[in-house]
Amino acid sequence: MASSALLIRVIAGDMAARPLALFITYYFPPSGGPGVQRVLKFVKYLPEFGWEPVVLTVRQGAYPSRDPSLEGELGAGLRIYRTPSWDQFALYARWTGKRPDEAATVGFASTKPPDWRERWARWIRANCFLPDARLGWVPFAIRAGRQILRQLPVRVLVTSGPPHSTHLIGRALHRRFHLPWVADFRDPWTGIDYYAELPMSRWARRLDAALERAVLREASAVVTVGPSMARHLQERYSRFYHVIPNGFDESDFPSPAADPEPGSAFRLLYVGTLNPARNPEILWEALRRLRAEGIRLELELVGLIDGLVRERLAQLGLLGDLVRVRAYVPHEEAVRLMCGADGLLLLINRSPGAEGILTGKIYEYLASGRPVLGIGPPEGDAALVLRQSGAGVMVHWDDLEGLIDHLRAFYEAWRSGRPIRGASREAALRYSRRMLAGELVLLLDSVLQRCGS
Repeated sequence: MASSALLIRVIAGDMAARPLALFITYYFPPSGGPGVQRVLKFVKYLPEFGWEPVVLTVRQGAYPSRDPSLEGELGAGLRIYRTPSWDQFALYARWTGKRPDEAATVGFASTKPPDWRERWARWIRANCFLPDARLGWVPFAIRAGRQILRQLPVRVLVTSGPPHSTHLIGRALHRRFHLPWVADFRDPWTGIDYYAELPMSRWARRLDAALERAVLREASAVVTVGPSMARHLQERYSRFYHVIPNGFDESDFPSPAADPEPGSAFRLLYVGTLNPARNPEILWEALRRLRAEGIRLELELVGLIDGLVRERLAQLGLLGDLVRVRAYVPHEEAVRLMCGADGLLLLINRSPGAEGILTGKIYEYLASGRPVLGIGPPEGDAALVLRQSGAGVMVHWDDLEGLIDHLRAFYEAWRSGRPIRGASREAALRYSRRMLAGELVLLLDSVLQRCGS
């Protein structure tokens, strides 16, 4: 194995007795954001259940955000193989005049409204880089994967997407080495909420659907993060899909969580990406009405907030007064902010398939113990999690009066010194990352047994 092709973290000790699982993932520390958490936590806790993870990832990824602090969670003995990648985002950044991190954003969220260059670049990305713009990593990862599998007694392959081009790597290695392969879908592929907004030609959509179909049919097992996604895939492709939700790491959250320090206003916090499909117009109107009543609410938006959303807030006179915007912060800081808020805001895209959207952040919201106010489908998967855990409520996108009533109730309870509580620790622990890693191990064991590996 050429040292120039791969960067390897040397393992300490002899792990040969444990079955090896090769995790293939684009997002891995120092990448930040929600996409990195799932595989990072699986890898962190798998050894407690008798499996040894090995990671194949990119060396210098085109990440929307970076969080080097997450590297502290990587075990000293973890084998990590990092490969080069052809980065089309560098050209994209120069063409559009963006910073590299802005160019790497997904899901149509950017800090500025798109101009003609941005629209043209999006067309190129949507039609020439299928299934996604991280396609440039695929040949490097396949080559490295072959080297790894020739040297290590790997028993199972695990791919996690998006980017769903990662699954093409798993498919190629599965075909070449005949190893069991688990494809993990953190988000839908052609069913993603913003898919209809992509400026794709008819032939591009057909090719993309064919790639998705091949992955879903050939994988030894397919995992999704929620029941609605599993049902949707089952309707399209007749096979069984396993559900392993996202979760939270107990070590990230104090137990019990202390009440936040009292302030002069009720502090509502949103953490994550806020693109136009999530723009909660009824919330802006609710804040204006409550301000007129003399109710003081402050909303902080932390993360990638789309330029169109910022413009709308400025037009309404809310930006900088009732609403503050803060850029992406490291995960540790995001957890601190959640635990220190008086209430947490959850936004679900108003788009096809919204009932199945389960943002990874919802489980950390539960772990914080703070009450959650959601805006989205009241009968969707996220609403079910809130109801079952006692964490909060979900208000329909059009239910302005209901939203105002809930915000007023949050405020009045806070002002009286008896704030509304969120999920209990016991209810939140259903989504412990350690326990969810155990669920994955059960699946890996069953796949090994079924495939005779």
